[in-house]
Amino acid sequence: MKQICLSTAYFPSVSYMKEIQKADTVWIEQYDHYIRQTYRNRCYIAAANGKMALSIPVERGLTEKNLVKDIRISDHDNWRHQHWQSIVSAYGMSPFFEYYEDEIVPFFEKKWKFLIDFNMEITQKLLDLLEIERPLKLTDDYCVDFQNKVVDLRLKTKTHKEDMGATKPYYQVFDTKYGFLPDLSVLDLLFNMGNESILYLTD
Repeated sequence: MKQICLSTAYFPSVSYMKEIQKADTVWIEQYDHYIRQTYRNRCYIAAANGKMALSIPVERGLTEKNLVKDIRISDHDNWRHQHWQSIVSAYGMSPFFEYYEDEIVPFFEKKWKFLIDFNMEITQKLLDLLEIERPLKLTDDYCVDFQNKVVDLRLKTKTHKEDMGATKPYYQVFDTKYGFLPDLSVLDLLFNMGNESILYLTD
């Protein structure tokens, strides 16, 4: 039985979800130190002007000693409305946007206090939409020694480097303008490929 440990992520990348699909049990680390400008509070979509970052603002006063589980979401700059409008602008004309729209929009209407809770609910919803049945478990302490029982993928999901694979092209709305943009948020895959997304993830 394959177990993996990942950092938490905001609308995770295609490669992130690909790793989950290959695992039997998934641990999400909540006791690591929060690092700015990572997948923890940022995702990428394919917009009309190219690759676009969507970042969740978090409350100020953070230091390197803040644990991910304690990070609170800020309401600064009306980011929920901005993120949703960016997604609508980017994918409103995609083949499956209307099919998934009602499943995704609630994440921009309701307020969550903690980033880890928000990300966990997002990831679970995405797994449901992809029809991937995998238990997601939060760590109950910082994982140091996995003793070969769990594959540690936390470092691979810490930054935005395209080093986890998932580079095989699929249809994207703006691919004639920018070419294929690899390893964006799995929203990009869902809105463009619909129920065939799982075939891409299992390939």
